[in-house]
Amino acid sequence: MVADSGSTIAWLITATALVMLMTPGVGFFYGGLVRKKNFISMISLSFIAFALVSIQWILVGYSLAFGHDLGGISGNLEFLGLNGVSMNTGDAGYPPLLFMMFQLTFAAVTVAIVTSGLAERVKLSSFILFSLLWSTFVYDPIAHWVWGGGWLGAIGAIDFAGGMVVHISAGFAALALALVIGKRAGYGHYSMEPHNIPMTLLGAGLLWFGWFGFNGGSALAANGAAVNAIVVTNTAAAAGALSWLAISWVNGKPSSLGMVTGAVAGLGTITPAAGFVTPLTAILIGAIAGIICYKAMLWRIKSGMDESLDAWAVHGVGGFFGTICAGIFATTAVCSYSGLLEGNFHQFAANVIGAVVVTIYAFVVTYVIALAIDRTIGLRVSEEEEYVGLDLSQHGESCR
Repeated sequence: MVADSGSTIAWLITATALVMLMTPGVGFFYGGLVRKKNFISMISLSFIAFALVSIQWILVGYSLAFGHDLGGISGNLEFLGLNGVSMNTGDAGYPPLLFMMFQLTFAAVTVAIVTSGLAERVKLSSFILFSLLWSTFVYDPIAHWVWGGGWLGAIGAIDFAGGMVVHISAGFAALALALVIGKRAGYGHYSMEPHNIPMTLLGAGLLWFGWFGFNGGSALAANGAAVNAIVVTNTAAAAGALSWLAISWVNGKPSSLGMVTGAVAGLGTITPAAGFVTPLTAILIGAIAGIICYKAMLWRIKSGMDESLDAWAVHGVGGFFGTICAGIFATTAVCSYSGLLEGNFHQFAANVIGAVVVTIYAFVVTYVIALAIDRTIGLRVSEEEEYVGLDLSQHGESCR
């Protein structure tokens, strides 16, 4: 049944608000994982990301992502400053201005996820510059490739709500940043335990809640596809939480932190497939996601890399796996697409190509941007500022 425009507009406004809440949710999730002296800084980075992207998206980002296609690579500048983006309901059943705002929240939360690779050691001024450059030269082109009429969409790659656009790009960007900025002072030599696990649990709850708008809203209508997306989103999150809990229990204690990290892994992994698979498939995808993301985190720790808050292991690896799953498990019982299991090898191949190319592009371009900033104005705070903590050194505030 096709939804009327009024219900669709109401749903997309609601979904936009839900996704907006995910950005402070990332801040709280990350803030609880760092040391107390960097708590305010970590939450602030998410709020700053939302503010910066809000302006960048209106000025140029939306046009680069969703303007008329230029060679499959980028949108043109027809929507510069939102020129021609109407607030009136069009043929799609919702105003283009509302779609713009919905997509803005996706761009903002993606930058917030990337802060994992900079935790506890980034200069605020450098983060601001990085965020603007990264949004313009990494996020916007990838969004156009997949959703805006670009080359990945043209070859048939599918990404319902951001496995490639959001999670692969953010996860592998965080890894590149961590390699450029280097390890936190004392990393591997003394404990850097999370200072407030309840805060991280709160952040995870906000993310789980907001994800219903993230995936459900991506149906762009108040219809059965939105309902199915919400159901499989919740199902994969639950399966990811339980599988991570189980595997961590086998290897030690069943930690609450591991449980909610598994939920986020399930959420990120189901995102590209949320509009294309059944709830039973979502159980399988979420359960496997909890295990492979857990193993990726252990490998990251063993290798000595300080990608501090595991955006790479959870979002990058999860987004990559989920994108492949969309190409395998997409079913005509749910949508108009079919995957490898229904004999459509082309769909599988297109998604593999998309996952690989976005991974390489996000990592390489992020590395170049971060290296350029580091070689000019410097990416990292001084040793003294890092010792004191970013709350005081960057914001002049403290969490007492």
